Amino acid sequence: MATENSDNPPAPPPPAPSLPQYPEMIMAAIEALNDSNGSNKSAIATYIESTYGDLPPSHATLLAHHLNKMKQSGELVLVKNNYMKPDPNAPPKRGRGRPPKPKVPLPLGTVVSPPRPRGRPPKPRDPFAPQPEPKSPSGTGRPRGRPPKKAKTASAPPQAPAPAPATGAPRGRGRPPKVKPAVAPVGC
Repeated sequence: MATENSDNPPAPPPPAPSLPQYPEMIMAAIEALNDSNGSNKSAIATYIESTYGDLPPSHATLLAHHLNKMKQSGELVLVKNNYMKPDPNAPPKRGRGRPPKPKVPLPLGTVVSPPRPRGRPPKPRDPFAPQPEPKSPSGTGRPRGRPPKKAKTASAPPQAPAPAPATGAPRGRGRPPKVKPAVAPVGC
């Protein structure tokens, strides 16, 4: 009993089986265009769109992704925004920086020691020397950094009495505003 239920959404259509993989379509497009300077992305896209009709809606994104992937793997070479097949007679592309030194093969029977650890080696320690007491880093006995702010207590002696404002309100932060003196009327 196969009845259609209106609650279930329709299944997405299966992908077209006749469509080849993107790397195959890209290589076919470059071979068919057969440009000596290579083919740019838009020429490859128009050839694929005209040859293979039923492309997915994300064709431009897929094409850019596969072109970039093929360029990174060395299947394609990008020269002046044109993609072309690499020349089989061309020397392999060298990486940046200084090339590593060629490794000299070791004679048979040689034991290879593990590589040295990075960093400065520690000083040799005398096992019979007495252990020195740990010193503070500054040498003065005080801890590093700014000292913590002291909490106000009633028993603490006041250092310098600050002049209290006339209004009795607590003083605000920052520089107080400039008080302009009252101008006295000038009498004759």
